[in-house]
Amino acid sequence: MGVVIIDGSTVRDFVGDEALFNKSVEERFSTLDLNGDGVLSRYELRKAFETFRLLEAHFGVDVVTPPDQLTQLYDSIFDKFDCDQSGTVDLEEFRSEMKKIMLAIADGLGSCPIQMALDDDDDDQNFLKKAADLEASKTTTPPPPPSTSTS
Repeated sequence: MGVVIIDGSTVRDFVGDEALFNKSVEERFSTLDLNGDGVLSRYELRKAFETFRLLEAHFGVDVVTPPDQLTQLYDSIFDKFDCDQSGTVDLEEFRSEMKKIMLAIADGLGSCPIQMALDDDDDDQNFLKKAADLEASKTTTPPPPPSTSTS
């Protein structure tokens, strides 16, 4: 188990690093695209959100949410991602919504740091972990070697 500390600027820096953020989004998207057709179906996006277990625990105690309520919630989330109402979510729609979510998290955190515990089996596609890794890489990068001048 590891612990990372992040704040809003950590998350903003991750989103601002377009190459890293876009690569992370593309990796996550391809993982979620179970049938490999290049778009996310309602089923695929729901499966992804179910793995987060956001609604299944309240202060560590499992709770049961009625299935029709869950369906309504997941349909609402899907509709938010499906900007063009095509019935599927393409990579650009997914990227756009993930950027909004990450920036909302950054706004919520502000300058107040939080500690986040990560299980050893947390995958490398966790966006907040990637934000923390980016921050850590800035502080652990060794300085360049001194230049040798020949005069």
